[in-house]
Parts: sequence; structure tokens; C-alpha cells
Amino acid sequence: MSKKVLVISTSFRNGSNSDILADEFIKGAIDAGNSVEKINLKDKTIAFCKGCLACQHTKKCVINDDAVKIFETIKDVDVVVWATPVYYYNMSGQMKTLIDRLNPLFVSDYKFKDVYLIATAAEADEAAINGTITGLMGWIECLDKTNLKDVIKAVGVCAAKEVYNIESYMKKVYNMGYNI
Repeated sequence: MSKKVLVISTSFRNGSNSDILADEFIKGAIDAGNSVEKINLKDKTIAFCKGCLACQHTKKCVINDDAVKIFETIKDVDVVVWATPVYYYNMSGQMKTLIDRLNPLFVSDYKFKDVYLIATAAEADEAAINGTITGLMGWIECLDKTNLKDVIKAVGVCAAKEVYNIESYMKKVYNMGYNI
């Protein structure tokens, strides 16, 4: 059965390893017959959440920027995929900012159940990505219908485009996309 997939790439760096892996995931998902949309946060304007909680009553954010459009897209997909570089053992700031702005999902009739994470880190130890998983789980646990389906921990990649040289990561993320 074909799924509607949204991939959110959170890196601002051109040629970023997490973005390259996101594209490889997309190839796998498309090859398996799914429809995929990709959003690059580097092209978006997303303000910080004000914490006003108006969205809990209106089901929409009071701030009118690109996060509003992303919210409208994300609530109608079957699968959400986050791709992020890891900074100081956590997700990118732009990813966290968007997660905060997706607070209206808590009271909305969203469709997606499965969430995937593709994380890259310069550190060679996979434990460097655990803080990112913990942060993402905070969001997932607040959304009753969702679960973290799978995680790619691509460690030991620092320079732009370095992940191209690590065939095992490219293959693993392609297969993850193919098997969603």
C-alpha cells in the first residue's frame, strides 16, 4: 500500500550529510511506490514559539510564517521523517524550533503514525545521537497515535558530503525508505 511521506531536512549547510541521507531515503521510498514530499528548513522562515497556547483552542498558530504551511502538510501525511545533524549531542536548533511550533498537532486530527529519524554526527560514538532521540521522543510521546519506527545513526561524518564515502549508511537509509 502506497504511503504519503514527508521528509523534513533540518540542516542549513549545503551538501550536508543528513540532507544527502534524506535524499537517499526518498529514493528508496519512491522506488517502493510511495509519494514523497521534502521540506528543507534552510529555505524557510520559522519563528520561535511564544508559548501562548492559543493553538490549543484554535488548532492553529498565531504566528504567520512557514511553520503554518508545514503544519498543514504534516497533519495529512502517513509518515514523517526527520533528518538532522547532531550539534552538542542534540538535534539542530531549527528542528527543535519547528517541533515547538507544531504544538497545534496535539489537538488536531493528524494522520501520521510512523516517525523516522536520520541523524548524523561528527562524533564516532553512536551514543552521541541519543540526546536527539530523547528530544524527538518528547514530541512523539505527546502525540498519542505516533511511534518512533526506526533510527539511522550515521556517526563519524563531519565534512560536507562525507557520507557519500560510507556505502553502508547510504544502503541502510535507502532500505529504510524502501521498507516504510
